[in-house]
Amino acid sequence: MTDTDFATYVAGLPKVLAGAATLFRDGGGRVLLVEPNYREGWALPGGTVESDRGETPRQAARRETLEEIGLDVVPGRLLTVDWAPGEGRPPLVAYVYDGGVLAPEQLGAIRLQESELLSWKLVEPPEVAGHLLGARGRRVLVALEALADGGGAVELEDGRRPHGG
Repeated sequence: MTDTDFATYVAGLPKVLAGAATLFRDGGGRVLLVEPNYREGWALPGGTVESDRGETPRQAARRETLEEIGLDVVPGRLLTVDWAPGEGRPPLVAYVYDGGVLAPEQLGAIRLQESELLSWKLVEPPEVAGHLLGARGRRVLVALEALADGGGAVELEDGRRPHGG
């Protein structure tokens, strides 16, 4: 196969997006959420992996956290990987990393990326699904379970554990 044939082959492959987010908590176990100005609902700090620049999901989670809330935190362990089918976009593979517990000083140092975010807040785990719509809420609840049980990363499909998985 020539380089041109390979490039044509690659260009014809299905497209899949990758996103990465970080799950932060405060000392009381509340989850840090951000309110985007470009869609309904809340989210974890995170965004799209810039794979065209060689960025990995872990690097994206760190970069997005710094851009969105002004904190440079090295992500901890991977909590969930979620295959989210697309509606009006290609499918998304969403990675959620443990950001750990933020100290009061870190919470006080949060500075929002005003071009993308309206606000931030801390919510109790039972309230997460009321703030994060659909698969996002399910994904965070499973990530919190993964934190609590100390096991490995959990595979999800649209925010749910796959049958047989």
